[in-house]
Amino acid sequence: MIMKKSALFALLLPLLAGCYYDSEEFLYGTVECMTEGTTYSTDVLPLIVANCYQCHDAANNFGGITLEGYDQLRTYVDNGELLGAIRHTPGFSPMPKNAPQLVECNIEKIAAWIAAGAPND
Repeated sequence: MIMKKSALFALLLPLLAGCYYDSEEFLYGTVECMTEGTTYSTDVLPLIVANCYQCHDAANNFGGITLEGYDQLRTYVDNGELLGAIRHTPGFSPMPKNAPQLVECNIEKIAAWIAAGAPND
């Protein structure tokens, strides 16, 4: 009987030890969101193109909203609608519509660019 318990323990021990390091932080580390030096052309524009243009470019201005081009986008930056929509702030239409919210780091990059005055760089 002791032999069976010892064998069972010997088989289960590696399984229990294997679970010790299965935390996401340990396996992948933490990824820091780098918002310093965020620019319109390098960071913000690619996010807007990938996530907004399918509905809000010049050809598809759903809801009468066109984000194509810096001047058009700046209108929605200045009135607070862009950040309100992508942050899903109450009182704003959550965007992208019928899709998950943007990754938090991407939202923070856009917010950092806006906080820096939303320069056309």
